[in-house]
Amino acid sequence: MTTELEDLAGRLREFARVREWERFHTPKNLAMALAGEVGELVAEFQWLTAEESGSPDPDALARMRTELGDVTLYLVRLADVLGVDLLEAAQSKLDDNELRYDADSYRGSARKAPPSPPAT
Repeated sequence: MTTELEDLAGRLREFARVREWERFHTPKNLAMALAGEVGELVAEFQWLTAEESGSPDPDALARMRTELGDVTLYLVRLADVLGVDLLEAAQSKLDDNELRYDADSYRGSARKAPPSPPAT
């Protein structure tokens, strides 16, 4: 992870430690909490048009910012508990996507690529 993400992960680790919450921060619980927060973020967009979602009013944007913060915190904490370098995982996934979705074949298309072969 980059220094900023490492710092955030460390701060979250300490936040949980001083509250004695480590026992609650299992991967399962963190993944479920992350899903809940993503649901709260999605709810902010639920009844907006595509145009409205691109330029939300200041109150809606403030709520979205809060939910994005919650999603980020749970994602960083989950990655930390699992020992996953979040940025490396994202870079690796983008590398895979560049192979699966070559620009010439997928430019302007929303179609899904066939599944990747299993890792060996």
